[in-house]
Amino acid sequence: MMSEKKTQTMKPATAAQKLGILLEAAPEDFQNTLISRTELTELDTNPPEWLVELRANGPHPKQVVAAKLGVSISGLTRGKVTEPLTSAEILALLQQPPAWLVTERATQFEVREEQIRVKDRDAERARKAAHAARFAAQNEKAAAKKR
Repeated sequence: MMSEKKTQTMKPATAAQKLGILLEAAPEDFQNTLISRTELTELDTNPPEWLVELRANGPHPKQVVAAKLGVSISGLTRGKVTEPLTSAEILALLQQPPAWLVTERATQFEVREEQIRVKDRDAERARKAAHAARFAAQNEKAAAKKR
């Protein structure tokens, strides 16, 4: 007997996060309904007007605000940005950045540079380890032939 596959659903907050929108700014029926993965894909692929508008103009959730400003979420907190911002407010901050934003963007740049350096270093270590393993295997084969 085959059981019917249960449709996976998610809470509206999870769906809003995946769509990059602020839940409180979404229509009430979205806020109060479980969303299936199929519905989420459909919303993402063919967004209704309200979703297009929210993504374009906001208000945006903190992870979107942080990304648009080029800072971390912690950087927003340090800059005392605790409320969602609209695209116009984000643009105004970028056009005339306050001191905290300049500092946080520089910090974020340094963090990214360090992440790249560490990734490159680790890749080089992995390359050297793989080379050493191949060399050891070749030496093992050669020693086995001499026996």
